[in-house]
Amino acid sequence: QVQLVESGGGLVQAGGSLRLSCAASESIFSFNSMGWYRQAPGKQRELVATITNGGTTNYADSVKGRFTISRDYVKSTLYLQMNSLKPEDTDVYYCNAYRSPRQLYDYWGLGTQVTVSS
Repeated sequence: QVQLVESGGGLVQAGGSLRLSCAASESIFSFNSMGWYRQAPGKQRELVATITNGGTTNYADSVKGRFTISRDYVKSTLYLQMNSLKPEDTDVYYCNAYRSPRQLYDYWGLGTQVTVSS
């Protein structure tokens, strides 16, 4: 079973930066796409950013211009660089990876807490 382990969350002041990491237990070449999602209490999990194996990126409108998703194939790690953080970015952030067919090969980390103080 593929394991994804997030790290890098914590407490940061508004306007600050944080970099999240997602270490995969196998080569990320094997995934069609990887991404970051976030979920606040009482709300649905929402997409933050994704990147395909081919390098195509997609961002939620709320984070465009502030967050950057990237990969390190050598380290089998996915990153989310978060700049200009806002209190509304406070959430548990989850790493996701999948390969076709996604119904059978969809993997999630346990999440890392990001708290942005005002």
